[in-house]
Amino acid sequence: MKEKNKILWVYLLAALFLVVNFYLVLEKDVYWFFLLPLVLIVLYYYLTSLDNIILLITFLTPFAVNILDMDVGLGVSLPTEPLMLGVLLLFLANLIFENRYERRISTHPISYIIYAQLFWMFFTMLTSEMPIVSLKFLISRLWFVVPFYFMAAMIFRNKSNIHKFLWLYMIALAMVVVYTVTLHSQYGFDEEVGHWIMSPFYNDHTAYGAALAMYIPVAFGMIFYPGVTNRMRILASIVLFVLIVGIIFSYGRAAWISLIVSFGIFMLVLWRIKFYIVFATIALLIGLFFTFQQEIIDKLEKNKQDSSANFIEHIQSITNISSDASNLERINRWQAALRLFDERPLVGWGPGTYQFVYSPFQRAKEKTIISTNLGDMGNAHSEYLGPLAEMGIPGMMIVLILIIMVMITGLRVYKSGNREEKFLSMMALLGLITYFAHGVLNNFLDTDKLSVPFWGFIAIIVSLDVYHIDKSNTQGSKKPAP
Repeated sequence: MKEKNKILWVYLLAALFLVVNFYLVLEKDVYWFFLLPLVLIVLYYYLTSLDNIILLITFLTPFAVNILDMDVGLGVSLPTEPLMLGVLLLFLANLIFENRYERRISTHPISYIIYAQLFWMFFTMLTSEMPIVSLKFLISRLWFVVPFYFMAAMIFRNKSNIHKFLWLYMIALAMVVVYTVTLHSQYGFDEEVGHWIMSPFYNDHTAYGAALAMYIPVAFGMIFYPGVTNRMRILASIVLFVLIVGIIFSYGRAAWISLIVSFGIFMLVLWRIKFYIVFATIALLIGLFFTFQQEIIDKLEKNKQDSSANFIEHIQSITNISSDASNLERINRWQAALRLFDERPLVGWGPGTYQFVYSPFQRAKEKTIISTNLGDMGNAHSEYLGPLAEMGIPGMMIVLILIIMVMITGLRVYKSGNREEKFLSMMALLGLITYFAHGVLNNFLDTDKLSVPFWGFIAIIVSLDVYHIDKSNTQGSKKPAP
């Protein structure tokens, strides 16, 4: 009898739902009520299985659409950022009411660096030129970091969740590439069209190229992953091909450079070259640059090759600082960032404020055809100079320390782990290296598109370090099955 009653209730609720929907559609021209079952399902998983919510957000991120100039004066990426905010609120509620979190994650050295970064963001928000803007920036950073670092590091204790995280974003990104390339082909793969054709999923070709660069090492690693089935090897090969096609037709020079840097680091690791030799070499090259900088700049200024659909010419345009508008505009933004830093070297102008305050710090001779007198067209084009201008020397130093600690931890996991852990740590580390390199020329950590893989890859490395390498401190004698 109870089963019959349950079935009866299901039919009654379904009928009520249909009646209300038909009324709203036919009489009120309202369609959103159809989403109610989906909302209820998502709410159910929020309360019972938060790891599935994080994986759902991961899959949706490449498809998310950024909505700007909303009535409330906010920009938001839908549907991902509201879902991230929900995870953040549940996480904070858990800390406040239950005071429970995995101590080994919370006390990891990388976690302490993230605490320092968040604290300094909060402090510089108080001294900010535009406190409301900085508050919004801090909140958005929290809803990126909490789900995809602090929560993800815990759910990655199960290696199968690491695989799901990598595959879900990668498959969704490959689908965006197929859409983009198909649409791009209708324009003859024109280079100018390649700058915007990935809209509305990615704002421009630079962010799109950065995401592709981060996942190409992952797709490549999945082809040779230990114990992988032939079916998955074929799928990984197809995805790798799609991502490579996507990055070629993104015409993103910074993305190509980042892949070269990542490959170079990978070869150094394989050849077991000591990193103090690498750092000494880099220091020598930097010294040579400053010693002969005038001669180098004179040489670069003779390069008149602009960006082009021709691959070779496009590569040559990377060093064009005389006529290429994109390169010159980056230099303009960097110079403005340095002038902002000169005026407020310790606390900067406030997190997220660069795009609103840099205009007066531009110089007429440095402006380009794509500059604006309003100074309202984006950020500092650098993941290092941006924090320097917005949060002073401590802001940039924390970023550099985070990178160094991630590199050290990733290489330690690679050296100490079994074959499977070596692959996972190296895929995550190489993906991050592409972004570290890309960060010299662009910054995207204020968007969900790059924050999800960035913090997620760091969480993979930390989770492997905590749960799968240091077995003596891992609860239980048996590791979770992959």
